[in-house]
Amino acid sequence: MKPLTKQRMKALFIDVAISTAVTVGVEYVLRKKVKNEFIHTVVTPTVVMWSLEYIQLKQCRQTVGYKLMGLELRSKTDFELTPTKLFKRMAYRDTLSNLQYIINRHSFEGEAGSVLPHDKYAGTVVKEV
Repeated sequence: MKPLTKQRMKALFIDVAISTAVTVGVEYVLRKKVKNEFIHTVVTPTVVMWSLEYIQLKQCRQTVGYKLMGLELRSKTDFELTPTKLFKRMAYRDTLSNLQYIINRHSFEGEAGSVLPHDKYAGTVVKEV
């Protein structure tokens, strides 16, 4: 595994920990109003994670984890990170990117770990700051 990919994994673990803490608070409020367990198991954690990630990346191109690891998300074309690019990246990462890792693990990391399949799909790249 390339060093940049290791940094990205650590950043993701930090972001997931923060998202989990926020999700616990949100679920505490929602448990009284929503009785469907699917909402609490799948929908709430996904919505919280994507919302936190979207807001942070849109405002400063870094999540808390990226900031601690010294990483920044940029567009390949050096244009602004659009909402479409960010949502495409998050959706692809949480669905099809996992399958690509299982199928062909050796070609998963591109450009020394700065471009993973979800970055390639969305037209983004992660750089060290």
